[in-house]
Amino acid sequence: MAAGIGGTRTSTGTSTGTGSARGSGPAELAPQELRILVAVAETGGFSAAAVRLGLTQSAVSHSVRGSEAKLGAVLFERGRGGASPTRAGERAVALGRRILRLYEVLGAEVRGAGRGGPAAGGDAVEGVLRIAAFRSAALHLLPPALERLTARHPGIRPEVRVVRELGAGTAGEVAAGRADLGIATLGGSDELPAGLLAGVLREEAYALVHPAGHPDPKSLPLLDWDENCGSYTRAWWRAQDWIPCATVKAEDDGMVLTMVGRGLGMAILPELSLCEATEAVDITDLGPLRPVRQVGYVTTPESAATLAVRALIRELRSGKS
Repeated sequence: MAAGIGGTRTSTGTSTGTGSARGSGPAELAPQELRILVAVAETGGFSAAAVRLGLTQSAVSHSVRGSEAKLGAVLFERGRGGASPTRAGERAVALGRRILRLYEVLGAEVRGAGRGGPAAGGDAVEGVLRIAAFRSAALHLLPPALERLTARHPGIRPEVRVVRELGAGTAGEVAAGRADLGIATLGGSDELPAGLLAGVLREEAYALVHPAGHPDPKSLPLLDWDENCGSYTRAWWRAQDWIPCATVKAEDDGMVLTMVGRGLGMAILPELSLCEATEAVDITDLGPLRPVRQVGYVTTPESAATLAVRALIRELRSGKS
C-alpha cells in the first residue's frame, strides 16, 4: 500500500520528519497529510478544505504538493471550479479514510481492552460503528441485529446511512472508507471492489405482488424501481414473455408496493421488500425457477478484525433466515 503512517525512513533506518519518496524507501504520509487529502476531496477545493481544518490555503496546497511528490502521482486536477481527485487521488483518498478510521478504532479498542465486556469474559466493545445499507435492509434486517448488539455492548454507537444499491452501492461506501460495514446484494455478475471481504446472510426469492383479488394479475402494467432486477435476475426476466416493460418507475420498493396496493399495477419484488405488504396486495410464488438474490455483509480486511464489526456480524448471522 503506497500510503502509510509516520515519517519517511531512510536507508540507514533513521526516521525523518518528511523525507523524500526518491531513494528513501516507501512513501509514507503522516495522519495530517491524509486528513488534508480527504478534506480537499470532500469539500472540492483547497480553500474550503483549509476552512474545514482551520489551516491556511497555502498550507493545504503545500501539503498536497508534498503528498503528490511522495507518492509520485498527481492526486487532484486543479481548476477554477476547485479541485477534483484524479483516479490516483480517489484511491489515495479512499485508503486515507480507511487509515484514519483505524486511528479512531485504535483509541476505542485500547480503552476497551481489559475493561471487560457485559459477561466479563472479554474486552468491552465501544465507539462509533458506521454502517451503510440499502433501504429494505435498513428497515427490516438491521434493526433486530442492532437491538441485540447494543444490548450486549452498550458502548457501541451505530451510525446507519441508507444508500441506493446502484453503481458502487453500499460496497462502494465501504471501499471508499465511509462505512465500516455494508449490507449489500451479492451473487451477481458485478464484482465487489478489490480487496473487500463479504459473507452471505440470507437468500431470498422474488415473488409476484399484485392488487388483492385481481383475477389476472399478469395482465396488469409493471411497476418497478431502478434498484430492482439486479444482474442475478436479468436472464430470468429476459426469458419471461409475460413481463411487459415498466410503465412506472418509482423511487424505491416501498413506493412500488404502495402503488400496487392502490391497484395501479403489479410488481416483482424480493422478500425483504415484501415485509411491508398489507392486505391490499396478494403475493404469488413464481415457481421453482423463480429468481433468487443473496443479501450479505461487505467489509474491509482491517475492519473485519475490529471488535465492533465482528460483534455486528455475529448478530447479523444469528438472526439470518
